[in-house]
Amino acid sequence: MSANDPAMDERLTDARQTEHAENGAGAQASVGDGYGAESIQVLKDLEAVRKRPGMYIGGTGPDGLMHLIWEVLDNSIDEALGGYCDEITVTVHPDDRVTVTDDGRGIPVDMHEEGLTALELVMTKLHAGGKFDHKSYQVSGGLHGVGVSVVTALSEDVVVEVKRDGTHYRQRFARGFKASELETVGPTDERGTTITFLPDEEIFGEIQYDISRVSMRLRELAYLNPGLKITFINEDAGTRKEFRFDGGIAEFVQKLNEGKDVLHDEPIYFSAETDDFVMEVAMQFTHGFDEHVFAFANNINTKEGGTHLTGFKSALTRTFNEYGREKRIITQDEDNLEGRDVREGLTAIISIKIEDPQFEGQTKTKLGNPEVHEKMLGVTREQLMLFLNNNAGIARPILEKAVQAAHARIAAKKARQLVRRKGVLNASSLPGKLADCSEKDPEKCELFIVEGDSAGGSAKQGRSREFQAILPLRGKVLNVEKAPLNKLLDNKELNSIITVLGTGIREEFNIEKLRYHKIIILADADVDGAHIRTLLLTFFFRNFRPLIEGGHIYIAKPPLYGIKEGREYRYLHDEDELTSYRADNSGKLEMKRFKGLGEMNPAELWETTLNPENRVLKQVQVEDALEAEELFTILMGSDVGPRREFIMENAEMTTNLDI
Repeated sequence: MSANDPAMDERLTDARQTEHAENGAGAQASVGDGYGAESIQVLKDLEAVRKRPGMYIGGTGPDGLMHLIWEVLDNSIDEALGGYCDEITVTVHPDDRVTVTDDGRGIPVDMHEEGLTALELVMTKLHAGGKFDHKSYQVSGGLHGVGVSVVTALSEDVVVEVKRDGTHYRQRFARGFKASELETVGPTDERGTTITFLPDEEIFGEIQYDISRVSMRLRELAYLNPGLKITFINEDAGTRKEFRFDGGIAEFVQKLNEGKDVLHDEPIYFSAETDDFVMEVAMQFTHGFDEHVFAFANNINTKEGGTHLTGFKSALTRTFNEYGREKRIITQDEDNLEGRDVREGLTAIISIKIEDPQFEGQTKTKLGNPEVHEKMLGVTREQLMLFLNNNAGIARPILEKAVQAAHARIAAKKARQLVRRKGVLNASSLPGKLADCSEKDPEKCELFIVEGDSAGGSAKQGRSREFQAILPLRGKVLNVEKAPLNKLLDNKELNSIITVLGTGIREEFNIEKLRYHKIIILADADVDGAHIRTLLLTFFFRNFRPLIEGGHIYIAKPPLYGIKEGREYRYLHDEDELTSYRADNSGKLEMKRFKGLGEMNPAELWETTLNPENRVLKQVQVEDALEAEELFTILMGSDVGPRREFIMENAEMTTNLDI
């Protein structure tokens, strides 16, 4: 999960749209209107990619930048899927170049019927590749044929080195075109492909990679491809990590459940394979309450699910009900278990590999193959029933927990109905400390969740009462990662948030009842404030994930310093801004450091943090649900060991620690 603010400083400008409309059927443009045949452009080669990069990589922000790495990496992974590659190395260099090396077959360099070498064709032409039939790649993730050529188009420098057939070749490309002819470097007894690229600053502006995200994706791929060795080198930080997991996705599930109280020590694992379909499932139940099921297709994290996930879930629910009825764990007077009962406390990884995956969109976040649903349903039911019948000692505790979850769900529903009948959730029962806004249109309303009564008081006075509501919180809220649902509902501060938002939580969430379409976390610009933000983000991620996915959650960025130079007064948000300001201004400065929001008077708080014309907001997004799940478990869970390891690994990323 990330909070992005590329120009998210709320300095809004009108988006001007131009329309070219024709009046009447067959109407022709007049000679002098400037719109004729010469106005129609044909974008050649990779010009279209440079003109509209968002169509191919999703945007030119941090996600688009990372997408370049994934596109190059996908080619190497496809070599591994085919059984041709054993090692992959990804290197991030200090000059912002990225190198991906594999020991696969090497991109062909012989002449193609198009009149270009196969290498130049792959690197410079859209829809060119060896993945459209099943001769070169039986299974592949990159089936759109635009992958590595997009990297060529959006990079100011690309160097490709190929080792195959005893010869080492090299060729350079830039901004979509070849920059040198294919050259022979010399003989070699190695094989493979090395691609080094430098993203174009004309497209991306400042180049800044999310190193933690790269590391997690490489680790994820190593789990999904048992036996494959993946090395990640960050030269700037001087770090080197090697990932290889012979235990595959079963080992992955155990890693995700580190520090959790599990119902059975070894994950349940089964697999099946036909000529055009390979599936693996690994799952382990815990005493926890949250469900964590992640699905992959051809190594791609299908974070929006798809037919493989729905097939698995359907099979799980049906099989548990059948087994529970047969063993009389579910009694005759009880209703069938629902899917959420069965999956309570479940951690599972589903991985399938198919010849022709039908991904929805270039970003490949959802699998659409209809035949996969029935295959997953049939195989999972058969394999799971076989496991349950052969492992009664594991099966019974799992089923009993699911039955308890059903009882708790029914009891909670009755309790909520009773609460509603008493009118506790009506607008008239909103928390007394809420300073609501007068605007009634939720799309225009903002809710600031403010750390501390003192800051809350300043925010109430400084806000725009028309569209800004203030909800102050007292102290640090409950860590929901370590607490069951009943403790969450008993917590006064979190209950206030639930009541104020009006949507309900988890399975009863209803976005149409949301009272504020912009929910802004406002905490001090120090370590305690960061901790409170993390606690609240954990709360939202576990209970209101659609709010994050819908772009409704923001983090306000209050200033850390106030600088006065002569009559000029400005605010700086962090140490980097202060260092930059000092470098550019050598005059005498009067500097004030804000220890907390409570030190700001209402006018200062409005000017710096509340006013949409001046404030800086970060929109919270879930870029990778699996990565977010791992991070929340590490940072907020009960096990100290993984948290200590994470802090040590990422210590170099800390630029300022306020203690």
